[in-house]
Amino acid sequence: MEIFAAAERLMTMDDRAWARHANPWSVWSRATTLPLIALAVWSRVWIGWWALIPVALALGWTWLNPRLFPPPRDRDTWPGRGTLGERVWLRRGQIDLPSHHVRAAWVLTATSAFGAVPLVWGLVVLDAGWTICGIALVAGPKLWFVDRMVWLHQDMTGIAPGTPILDPKGALP
Repeated sequence: MEIFAAAERLMTMDDRAWARHANPWSVWSRATTLPLIALAVWSRVWIGWWALIPVALALGWTWLNPRLFPPPRDRDTWPGRGTLGERVWLRRGQIDLPSHHVRAAWVLTATSAFGAVPLVWGLVVLDAGWTICGIALVAGPKLWFVDRMVWLHQDMTGIAPGTPILDPKGALP
């Protein structure tokens, strides 16, 4: 199973959710999800099995976030273009993408996945250093991946920065 398509299915992302997720508030507030999940897992120290409640709430926030904010009028922002680029990336089986983008996206994804090792270890042994290191190693490459998606979107559509993107469907190849 392809990891990106599986994640999209798990999050039940449809056109409406993607349109809302292009809102900068959605993208930037989504950066809180991993620290919130880590804190919720860590809370088992203080509240025992009751920690399942904050874990469920953090996972609920992860699902709700792309749906919470209204679609932006213009997607000519870094988050908006990044979201449009992710949609292009998800169609890579149907369209040809430049190999340098494909290679970079996979390296960044692998690096982010590698960051899960110290994150999980830190949460298991309750070591703040490993946990923070893991969060940084997961989130940093993910943000870089989004930046790469901005570049991919521009290369695939020819829409230069500063050009209003009012219709997301017209901004996808």
